[in-house]
Amino acid sequence: MNISQLPTSLTGLNISEAAQLIATREISPVELTEAVLSRISDVQPRLNAYITILAEAALDRARHAEQEIMDGKLRSTLHGIPFAVKDNYHVAGIPTTGGSRLMEGYVADRTATTVARVQDAGAILLGKLNTWEYGTGNGEVHDDLPYPLARNPYDVTRFSGGSSTGAGVAVASGAALFALGSDTGGSVRLPAAATGVQGMKATFGRVSRAGILPNCWTCDIAGPLTWTVQDNALVLGAMAGFDPSDPQSANRPVPDMLGALRMGVAGMRIGVIRDFGPEAPAPQAEVVARFEAALDILRDQGVVLLEAALPKPVSAYRSALSVINWSESYSIHEKDFLERHHLMGRSLRGKMMAGFMVRAADYLAAQRERRALACATDAVITKFDAVITLTTLTTAPPFGDQALLSGFTAGSVCSPFSITGHPAMAVATGFDDSGLPTSLQVVGKYFDEASVYRVAQAVEQGLPERQRPLL
Repeated sequence: MNISQLPTSLTGLNISEAAQLIATREISPVELTEAVLSRISDVQPRLNAYITILAEAALDRARHAEQEIMDGKLRSTLHGIPFAVKDNYHVAGIPTTGGSRLMEGYVADRTATTVARVQDAGAILLGKLNTWEYGTGNGEVHDDLPYPLARNPYDVTRFSGGSSTGAGVAVASGAALFALGSDTGGSVRLPAAATGVQGMKATFGRVSRAGILPNCWTCDIAGPLTWTVQDNALVLGAMAGFDPSDPQSANRPVPDMLGALRMGVAGMRIGVIRDFGPEAPAPQAEVVARFEAALDILRDQGVVLLEAALPKPVSAYRSALSVINWSESYSIHEKDFLERHHLMGRSLRGKMMAGFMVRAADYLAAQRERRALACATDAVITKFDAVITLTTLTTAPPFGDQALLSGFTAGSVCSPFSITGHPAMAVATGFDDSGLPTSLQVVGKYFDEASVYRVAQAVEQGLPERQRPLL
């Protein structure tokens, strides 16, 4: 098939579609990589998804992948697929900025385990993606970082979520077929929700953090952002698995997540969480409408929906997470804060001040509260095959309104499952009347990402096909 006869542009392909065309030699890794690099050139000036673009290196890898495939050495479904990583992932020989002046001039001498794994599968690295400084922020925007803000491809005047800002933007705009982000309190799920893509935070310990700049030792986890649920399961399967380089890596087998998707959802029992506590504002009506439509889809497919409730308000989880995050982040960056705080942006500097003020007794109390919350929440989740709730209470707010920006982030429903470590996935549910993406969250039992993907795919397949932004 001639490229001009393909049913969609190459940059509109998802991983599975592109992989099939590569395997049948209807397109080559070089053609696909050239198309995505061209797309990056077109959208980067408006969207600022990338910090570092590795065009020549990507084309060299693409040519190597093309030759391997021509020689009959197809490594995996990811062979020849272009991707990008948040710029807190180390890649040997390439600068890691963390979105910070503090990292100026630093060139990594090692490659993160997750990046190495997807590269070993044949994926082609395009570059490093925009991020909040060291993955830090409550959503407020201060325009004081060395790189311009990533912009939402559906409306450049709107927020793109954080802290994996560039990851969601790149995938939604066709500037990468998948992206690797990291999530401490929602930093994969929030940009996924803001930009209308699928973002997974797996069970704590499922994915190695070795070679990724730390933000919060006991909450950080790496995760994929993709256009489809199936693609997400595919990438997580390549990333996941025990890594002795990460002391908190779980030595657990990785299930066949793609195989699980073929099981469907009929007969599954899913808990529905609608109450976020008395302090939570009412969710945006259109976000709720898309959520209820997704529940109807699951009901129609034979799912048994049952009411469920968190043991405490979302604000209780957020309070414990904040103390833990401030403390652990300060312990990581204390030397830089004391010696080079003038190079930090306002958000990171504010977080360091908060961490400086936390007493050991406060940190230990927060960890005890975390344990109690995790046990009580797990008791709720294990009653069901999965749980479903919102990701954010609103669609992406406009830049310039700090209260709305902070509310989108701090007022999300992400923190409970960051505290507990359960797998949680942001799933695109369509768009509001302004054309901004909406999202829900599917949560599973520990190490049961497969069930999360089953529910997420059922929702995805029951909704009208999503359209990428017109840019």
